[in-house]
Amino acid sequence: MKLSTKGRYGVAAMYDLALHYGQGAISLKSVAQRQEISEHYLEQLMGTLRKAGYVKSVRGAQGGYALTKEPAQISVGDIIRVMEGPIAPVDCLLADDASRTFCSRVDICVTRGVWAKVRDSITSVLDSITLADLCKEEKEKRQGDE
Repeated sequence: MKLSTKGRYGVAAMYDLALHYGQGAISLKSVAQRQEISEHYLEQLMGTLRKAGYVKSVRGAQGGYALTKEPAQISVGDIIRVMEGPIAPVDCLLADDASRTFCSRVDICVTRGVWAKVRDSITSVLDSITLADLCKEEKEKRQGDE
């Protein structure tokens, strides 16, 4: 299982906004420079995050983007699901409802349980880390470097 740049850069952009939480709107240009992400690509990512309700855009000279919630209320898992879709290492774990599955062997598959445990472990880890946790780790790292 591999995350796309969409997921990785989405987390990086949200982390950057979390570092500046409470300082008003942050320009995409400054986020792009600090995170080394194309400003054009960042615009697309922010559109997805805005539609999901995690960021708001502010127009004007002092415009940019800001988080709509406190960093402690947004997990890495929240961002990954918005950017990448459901977390599932195999298609058979994706089901729109109880009657529809992606594989006719779902009831007799020996390995499906393994993949479900992998999914649950990944989800647990991603949901346990908030943007506030990432900011705290960065601040501790900086203090350790001094």
